[in-house]
Parts: sequence; C-alpha cells; structure tokens
Amino acid sequence: MTQEQLTQAIHDKSSFLCIGLDVDLDKIPVHLLEQEDPIFAFNKAIIDATHHLAVAYKPNTAFYESYGTKGWQALEKTIDYLNVNHPEIFTIADAKRGDIGNTSTRYAKAFFDHMGFNALTIAPYMGRDSVEPFLAFEDKFVILLALTSNPGAFDFQVSDTEQNLFEQVLQTAQTYTNHERLMFVVGATKTEYLSRVRAIASESFLLVPGVGAQGGSLDEVCAHALNDQVGLLINSSRGIIYASRGEDFAQAAAAEAQKLQEQMKAILAKRWG
Repeated sequence: MTQEQLTQAIHDKSSFLCIGLDVDLDKIPVHLLEQEDPIFAFNKAIIDATHHLAVAYKPNTAFYESYGTKGWQALEKTIDYLNVNHPEIFTIADAKRGDIGNTSTRYAKAFFDHMGFNALTIAPYMGRDSVEPFLAFEDKFVILLALTSNPGAFDFQVSDTEQNLFEQVLQTAQTYTNHERLMFVVGATKTEYLSRVRAIASESFLLVPGVGAQGGSLDEVCAHALNDQVGLLINSSRGIIYASRGEDFAQAAAAEAQKLQEQMKAILAKRWG
C-alpha cells in the first residue's frame, strides 16, 4: 500500500481510525473460549463489525506471543483474513523491533514478506543501520517511536536541554535512505509537543495512541497535528474492543468505533469540505 492509497482510504471512509487488536483471553467474552481458536474468533468478529469505520488495524504482537504457537497462528490468521477480505485496510505490526544489519532484514522479511503487514513499529535507539534495512522494502512503512504516550517517556524522550531526544530522532530520521517510508509514533497525551513534531516531520503520517482509555483528546491532537494529507492514524484499543464482554461485544465495539469515526468525519469535513 502507498501513502496516497492510505490517504484516499481516509477520505473514502471519512475516518483515520486505527483499531488495536490487543487480545487478552482474560477479557474477551467467555463464550468465545469454547471456540477452537478464540483469539481469531474474537478478532474476526471485531473486524467484521468495524472494518467500514476503520482504515487500519494494529495488533500488538506481545498479546499473541504470550500464548505461544497458538497465539502466533491466530495472528497470522488475522492478517491473512484482513489481506484477503479487506486489502484496502492498512495493517500495522506493533512489535517494536530494531536490531543491526542482517537481523533487521530478517525481522522485516518476517513481518513484511511472510505475514504481509503494511507497517511495523521500530525502536530507534540503535540508529541508522538498525532502521534502514526495514526501509528497503518497497510500499512498506516503518513507524518509528518518537514521543510515546506512557509516563516513562519523560525519562529520556523529553529533557531540560535545548533539544529533546524525540526531536533529535525526528530530525536524524529525515536523513535515512527511503525516509519517505517513515511514520512516527506520537502519543495523544503529549499534545503540548505536537506542534514541534509537525515542524520537523511535516509530511509524515503520525500514529497516535492514547485517545480514549489513556485520556488523550482527539480534537487537541487534530488541532496540532493534521497536515495537508491528513497525516494521522488515531489508535484506540481497549476503548473499542472491550466495550462489552457479552455476546453483543462486536456490536458494542462498532458503536464505540462509530463515535470516533463520526468525530473524525466532522473534523475532515470542516477542513476539506
């Protein structure tokens, strides 16, 4: 998928919603536990109920790896289901990989070639030679951690010095080969820094977690971070997928997703008509 195709999908659906598929067997409806593959059954129901409202899905791989082989198989089935039935949907592996040289290439092959994801989250700490191997894959995207939504982000990413570390990450990343395939993670709980992010990464898509359960404001994020191509993917996980633990869980998820989509539709209409 290209960035232009993603932008077109946003306008087609009047939505820049990304739904996080972070499946915890302790939180899903109990009747699904009787299924042969309860994780995939849960994901399929959520996707079937919300795909018309979302432009992206983001499984965090930890929620699958923690269940061993069966969890990983459920993840593969989920992405296969999306790629076959909803190829217009942007898929993000939230795996936060990042290692040097050939190791990064192997991670990229696993998520891009084998599993067919469109994008992968990457930690930037090891620098250029840990990121560029991922950027070598055409029509695939690296979503680099820049300014995250968790409280511990202030340990390193923001400082009292003239330049914050997140700003150095953003600036340095612009010099990487194929940097046009970069996107960045920026937390919705850090709105006071969003204008500084946009000043450096003016053309890039931002993946923004933290709206909903973590307390981030959609309106504030959009006020500071929309660009001429929209340039935003707003992620919501728990607030959507765990809206109900009853047999109506998929419908409840759709209702929560629609609330966000309607807000996004109004924001897009105000900006683009």
